[in-house]
Amino acid sequence: MAPVQAQKYVNEFFNISVGARAHGMSGSVVANTEDGTSGYWNPAGLTAMNSPFQINAMHAQWFGGIVNYDYLSVSKKFNDVKNSAGSLSIIRMGVDNIPNTLDLVSEDGSVDYSRVTFFSDAAYAALISYAQNITKIKGLSVGGNIKIIHRSTGSFAKSWGFGADVGLRYVNNNWMFGANFRDITTTYNAWNFTFSDEEKLVLALNNNEIPVQSSEVTLPRMILGSGYRGKFKKIGFLAEVNAVVSTDGRESAIISGKRFIVEPSVGAEIDYVKKVFLRFGVGNFQTVRDITNPANRSLEVLPTVGLGLKLGRLHVDYALANIGSVSGVLISHIFSAKLDFFPRTKTE
Repeated sequence: MAPVQAQKYVNEFFNISVGARAHGMSGSVVANTEDGTSGYWNPAGLTAMNSPFQINAMHAQWFGGIVNYDYLSVSKKFNDVKNSAGSLSIIRMGVDNIPNTLDLVSEDGSVDYSRVTFFSDAAYAALISYAQNITKIKGLSVGGNIKIIHRSTGSFAKSWGFGADVGLRYVNNNWMFGANFRDITTTYNAWNFTFSDEEKLVLALNNNEIPVQSSEVTLPRMILGSGYRGKFKKIGFLAEVNAVVSTDGRESAIISGKRFIVEPSVGAEIDYVKKVFLRFGVGNFQTVRDITNPANRSLEVLPTVGLGLKLGRLHVDYALANIGSVSGVLISHIFSAKLDFFPRTKTE
């Protein structure tokens, strides 16, 4: 069987996003990201971390706990002159305890539920990130990721993928600009399938095609962002506009062509003395056909809201978003935490 090439919706788990802060702002953070989650959003933002060592974590569940999403990153500052930093990020999204009923029917034709086993369908991503300031251009930093992706469906199918991202960030007074070029090399996933002779027989008897091998290619996409940060007495505020440019070509995007689409999003954050944070966002702009009259289209957007609290070295964030829903109802509760580590100061 010849390998199959798939160009769209490959490694979509990687587009769900990390960090409740970013979720609360509809992902509009490519220019203002300044912590360990920058390894995902824009690696150039790692240079703006305010602590020498940092841990970020997130856990989320969707569809009544069927889908689990976990994220963990460790980040460290390296060189004070170039203000360099690096991070290691791990992402897992999986559906666990899926019944395998290929052996449900015994050789004598009877149904034997004790023969049912369980497996997981999971996707993993590891990002090794590095960033540093460009000393000759004040306010400019550059970063990059090496990305390793592994996906598995029980013992039946496994794939490995490799790719790279490049990010830029420029800060000029209160203005921030960012760009993240994802899968700039394209990310290639090669699949291998393994079935026993008995499993192949069951699949064939039920008219299922038995795959041998396949490959997938994730095409490059570009995320651009522009933001502004200000302060009025004890109240701080931040707003950012993002645009994702890709070759998806989905007709539902509000700006689309045969070979590209542009997906905008807007996010805002208000803080009180950098301790309490309130966030808003609007994203997923798309046109939807009327079921009764397909010639008519209407514009739909998905709002998000979020809260944040800084307790010394610990930051706790929450977002109410819409993931895994077909309506505009906010049903996804997302929590994440960040812990800063500072060196001990000597006392007299």
